[in-house]
Amino acid sequence: MSTSKRPLARQWWVFPLAAATVIFLVTALPRYVGLDPSQSLVETDRGPLFYPALVTHIFFGSVMLCCGVLQLWPWLRANHPKVHRWTGRTYVVTAIPTGVGALVTSQFPAAGPSQQVGNTFLAVLFLLFTVQGYRAARQRRFKDHREWMYRSYAMAFSIIANRFWGMALMLIFVPDIMTNTELGTEDATLASAAAASAWVSWVVNLLIAEWIIHRKPRRRRADQASASLRVERQTPVSSSSGISTLPPS
Repeated sequence: MSTSKRPLARQWWVFPLAAATVIFLVTALPRYVGLDPSQSLVETDRGPLFYPALVTHIFFGSVMLCCGVLQLWPWLRANHPKVHRWTGRTYVVTAIPTGVGALVTSQFPAAGPSQQVGNTFLAVLFLLFTVQGYRAARQRRFKDHREWMYRSYAMAFSIIANRFWGMALMLIFVPDIMTNTELGTEDATLASAAAASAWVSWVVNLLIAEWIIHRKPRRRRADQASASLRVERQTPVSSSSGISTLPPS
């Protein structure tokens, strides 16, 4: 069945992604629209480069996340290829400053070297995957393009996944965080949980992307099994008398 005729019910995963993106942007973006560092969700007194890099990362990243959801939508790709191409170009154009901004802010970690290394790897891999996806599209290697963009979006979506993993890890390792108002980033266990979240948020996403890329859908497996069975039935079988025979139809 072609992608254009596939029921929307089989593309259900697009809608949770879109909902999570909208909720994230609605709750996080307004704090930065006024360019007031005091409204930031994170501490901004980490050097003169930190806040400009942060708002660059956030503003361009907001556009990129919206385009990313549209890029992954099979129905849009099949029925409106021009929209797919233009949102893809917008994704790449906004991904570059988003990744560079993330690379800069990664060098000013609140939770120590582990968080710094995790976020730096995230930024570098995100830029690498995006550039590779763009090159593959320009060379009309569309299968490779799709695979690289899955990886790119997995890294981009880590900023949203980090909200979930950060809270989950803090509740696991610092269960009194909701009641103890004196805890801060200087608390070693809390900092370790935040650093772990910096890794888990993109590693898990990337593993899911690789599973999507390399999995064989049920329909494809059934088609391959049926084709193999037909080949076996049509293959000549050598009899004991040395005469090649075919199994009865």
